Amino acid sequence: MKEAKRAYNFSAGPSVLPAKVLKEAGSEILDYKGTGISVMEMSHRSKEFKKIIEDAEENLRKLMNIPDDYDVLFIQGGGTLQFSMVPINLLTKSKKADYIITGSWAKKAFEEAKKFGDIRAVASSEDENFSYIPKIKPSDIREDADYVYVCYNNTIYGSHYNEYPDVGDKVLVADMSSCILSEEIDVSKFGLIFAGAQKNLAPAGLTIVIIKHELQGKAPTNTPVYLDYATHINKNSLYNTPPCWQIYIAGEVFKYLLNLGGISVVHETNMRKADKIYKYLDESKLFKGPVRKEDRSLMNITFVTGDAELDKEFIEGAKKENMINLAGHRSVSGMRASIYNAMPEEGVDALVDYMRRFEKSHI
Repeated sequence: MKEAKRAYNFSAGPSVLPAKVLKEAGSEILDYKGTGISVMEMSHRSKEFKKIIEDAEENLRKLMNIPDDYDVLFIQGGGTLQFSMVPINLLTKSKKADYIITGSWAKKAFEEAKKFGDIRAVASSEDENFSYIPKIKPSDIREDADYVYVCYNNTIYGSHYNEYPDVGDKVLVADMSSCILSEEIDVSKFGLIFAGAQKNLAPAGLTIVIIKHELQGKAPTNTPVYLDYATHINKNSLYNTPPCWQIYIAGEVFKYLLNLGGISVVHETNMRKADKIYKYLDESKLFKGPVRKEDRSLMNITFVTGDAELDKEFIEGAKKENMINLAGHRSVSGMRASIYNAMPEEGVDALVDYMRRFEKSHI
């Protein structure tokens, strides 16, 4: 049977996964390693699944060089649940936290956190439609803030922290949903990192939390059991039935990235892919990238023509060339090319070639 042609999927999430991982998962979907059942049918208490989740954690620790005093959790609820879990668990002293607002998801997290304490927006880039990362210094942060919150990569707007935010000795919390495993990160600079899996790791339905152990176990006594990080730490992410299939796929992605040579090798490829698009945008007379150069994302590249009808024509034309999901988020329109780890470099080459031809025919 002829193998189906894969589209170049530029979706911001759920997004492209490595073809090699999908093929291997497909070969095991009916019978996982001689068990006679699929991982989707497997008890999360079985020895087979215990090995899957333990291997996944071990390999993630290798990839990110996670220190021993950090716990790794595989839970549900997406980044949205973390907007609540973070303040519930970390507002333990002053009940104050400072948020840096760099896009829609940071703004949503900020609004949710206000339900639980004294939450302040210490800086925002909304004045320029989130086209940059605002710079802060430790003196900008309240001395008694329990933590500082950032969204490390802004999926909708295409901006990214290309240097660590300077928060002094405060606990730094980062939503890394759309950039995790795309670059080397010093985990020790953060008190807590979380990431929805549907960008760079696995199908939707899994969230990974990396939390310094000393931060857990301080949630209020009336905290719902599932919303207490200690619940998941004490039960090794098996307090209730976890998203077994998603954890299995994430584990396979971790193995795949290790076999490629680790995150440093992946990052080099990501920089090369992004540079091809940004270099063209900087030269183009038709397309413009709205994000400041120093704050550009490697994962989500936004661009516009300045003409909404022309943008639509570009997006529809791309579909005919097997390039899908290039429309920008509904809140900002324009175009967005999400080029996560699994986007092959030839997909980026095809996009740039199409952009050149489109420009030539419209200038």
